[in-house]
Amino acid sequence: MIDFLVIGGGIAGLSAGARLSELGSVVLLDMEDALGYHTSGRSAATFEPNYGAPPVQALNRASADYHQHAHGGYLSPRGLMSLARPEESAAFDTELAAMGLTEISTDEALARVPILRRDRLGRAGYGEDAQDIDTDRLMADFARVIRKGGGQIQTGTAVTAIRRIPAGWSVTTPHGAHEARQIINAAGAWADQIAVLAGLPPIGITPLRRSMARIAAPGGADVTGWPMIFGMNEGWYAKPDAGALLVSPAEEDPTTPHDAYADDMVLAEGLAAYEDMVTIPVTRPIANWAGLRSFAPDRALVLGPDPTDPGFVWCAGQGGYGMQTAPGASRLLADLLGGHPPELPPEIVAALRPDRLRRGAPA
Repeated sequence: MIDFLVIGGGIAGLSAGARLSELGSVVLLDMEDALGYHTSGRSAATFEPNYGAPPVQALNRASADYHQHAHGGYLSPRGLMSLARPEESAAFDTELAAMGLTEISTDEALARVPILRRDRLGRAGYGEDAQDIDTDRLMADFARVIRKGGGQIQTGTAVTAIRRIPAGWSVTTPHGAHEARQIINAAGAWADQIAVLAGLPPIGITPLRRSMARIAAPGGADVTGWPMIFGMNEGWYAKPDAGALLVSPAEEDPTTPHDAYADDMVLAEGLAAYEDMVTIPVTRPIANWAGLRSFAPDRALVLGPDPTDPGFVWCAGQGGYGMQTAPGASRLLADLLGGHPPELPPEIVAALRPDRLRRGAPA
């Protein structure tokens, strides 16, 4: 019998499996043929410490040192700029404070991104904290840690049944069954479905679709040093990526767990919002795709044993914060399961545990 059976091969499952391999034997199952196939492979790959609800920001801060130094570090400078049209000026101060940015002049904004339309730029804010994450290497290194610790990673292995047994769980797949003392539910958009398979009530994870287009660098410009750009209230964003630009309408449309694809109309609206702020129009996207950002009702991660059965452990609800919170979230999970005092404050741990979402459940 293994100690930890991790269901899900995105960044949540890989980071959890790597940390838990310090405590016991690990087997990780993923239904797809490649790790990080769904949301993790479609991430905007940004580390922004001030992004998310307070518990998420606490995990961001707890992850910073790992991102900066582990295995040579995974971060590179990017910066973030928020733009307000003249008619959006009244709401800009709130946006500036929420994102921890400093207001800059129109000339400074144009110096950073020369294609901005001066006549459409009311105000702008800038912050240096946003950085790019090398997500491919981050996931590969977590997978390497699992294997180095003697763990197994099995792709193309969907979970079809879960049954409670006296010593833990029996998990059935098309390739055979596994017995484990604890299940780690890191199934992303499918997390509630895994809970139901295990005979537990869902916790309220909602997948939200977000579409993305990759466009050629405007006018052939060198976009390498441009910051990530947000429209007001995250109405759209653009980010340099390997000599091109990623542009997203930043929509959050509720959907069901599936292999997501971009909505053409929503994507067109996002590209139009971006075009309204720049001098060079979009001709034809190079590619487009979508991912599912899966949130709990309060938009904080769900980390820890289920209050109705502590042998079933949640590592879900990463939303759009999975990559940047992975080191801190997986460390917390390992501390909780290993019986070690968490590094995070008690009120943050309580705000992340699944107990908070189950009224009347035992603490």
